[in-house]
Amino acid sequence: MTSLATPGQSGPTSIPLGAVLPQIELPPDPDVVRTFVTSIEEAGFSHLLAYDHVLGADAGTRPDWSGPYSSTDPFLEVLSLLSWAAGLTTTLELVTGVLILPQRQTALVAKQAATLDLLSNGRLRLGVGIGWNKVEYDGLNEEFGNRGRRMEEQIAVMRALWEQPSISFEGQWHHIDNAGILPLPRQRPLPIWIGGRAEPAVRRAARIADGFFPNGGPSDDVRNQMRALNDELDRAGRDRATFGVEARISVAKGTPDDWRRDAATWREMGVSHLSLVTMGGGFTTIEEHLDALVRGRDAIASEL
Repeated sequence: MTSLATPGQSGPTSIPLGAVLPQIELPPDPDVVRTFVTSIEEAGFSHLLAYDHVLGADAGTRPDWSGPYSSTDPFLEVLSLLSWAAGLTTTLELVTGVLILPQRQTALVAKQAATLDLLSNGRLRLGVGIGWNKVEYDGLNEEFGNRGRRMEEQIAVMRALWEQPSISFEGQWHHIDNAGILPLPRQRPLPIWIGGRAEPAVRRAARIADGFFPNGGPSDDVRNQMRALNDELDRAGRDRATFGVEARISVAKGTPDDWRRDAATWREMGVSHLSLVTMGGGFTTIEEHLDALVRGRDAIASEL
């Protein structure tokens, strides 16, 4: 396996570089996941990013199924996973990229996130989104059609719960009468980022979130996402310098020149964070995934 030692640098990188857990291509084995998590921290990656799904649809019973994931794809529950990873690490930022917030109970997510942030000494970044899988919403007994509007209220509720020991909140979907979630998180405010592709999601992120996860590689579609994002940031009077954007680079395929070109393009678009993805390359062992991450890290170091 390629050495995981952090390469020499003249100074700290200006763009933090994380790694995406390739959980649908790793066995759900604690030893394997532990090795991945501790190895990326040893290698100098700044953060661990994990995707989220609760229920996978059985595509065999749905001839017209077109979703990217199904019941055959294993997903560890993301907040449980990151809580476990927090105990294995000391420096890694722990990132949900993204948690499907509207299919969950708001106060419970606020409690879980606060606990994880507190016990990890302030290392949680909570990425949220509305998702696409109606099967999950139905199975979790939550409404699919209003998920975007409902998530905006959820974010307001969570922020209130994170800031005060007791709150009262009367909204369209949430009613809290003088109650709280003590203990509060270490980070106040605890950062909330939004991921998505559709323009309403992009503009929602610019209005109410602390950062944005563009969906896709550096393409015309993503350039349009970034234009909408910057337009909405201006409309809302927000400081672009304090708003984060995290993009992903696939190192599962292609060459180091491809990865460097992608990193340079993302930097030109103004991203604040990057993460490397190894899924989709046909890798069958953890060693192959870690090797790909190290090759990608070393290839794009000059662009960070």
